[in-house]
Amino acid sequence: MKTSARNQFTGIVSEVLIGAVNAEVHISLKGGETIVASITKESAETLGIKTGVQVIALVKAPQIIIVTDFGGYRVSARNQLPGTVILVKPGAVNTEIDIESTGGEQITATVTNDSVETLGLRKGQTVTAIFKAGAVILAVGS
Repeated sequence: MKTSARNQFTGIVSEVLIGAVNAEVHISLKGGETIVASITKESAETLGIKTGVQVIALVKAPQIIIVTDFGGYRVSARNQLPGTVILVKPGAVNTEIDIESTGGEQITATVTNDSVETLGLRKGQTVTAIFKAGAVILAVGS
């Protein structure tokens, strides 16, 4: 599969909660982390999403928010993957940040150069990559 989404997490569906309109899909990653996706009930049915199915969770890099210090606050984003910055690649306006999660997943975020400066982002820094369940697109084999 070729896609423009840089973040592609392969995992196994561990739980599916079906609502009237949407389905919440929990995906277990190989490193023990879990990603939650919120998709339509119709998509879950069409894709055959059920416990035990292998899926690829796709998240575009601009959808990743980097947190360096929660300051005692909690956030509503279901997906929170702690890790370490492994690459800071500045561009003219934005910077690409690569993070290795504690479970071994590589996560790419695109943030503004101002955010890099404000957060003091640098290689080796501990951060948390967060993204909403609605930012996750699921793919299954045919």
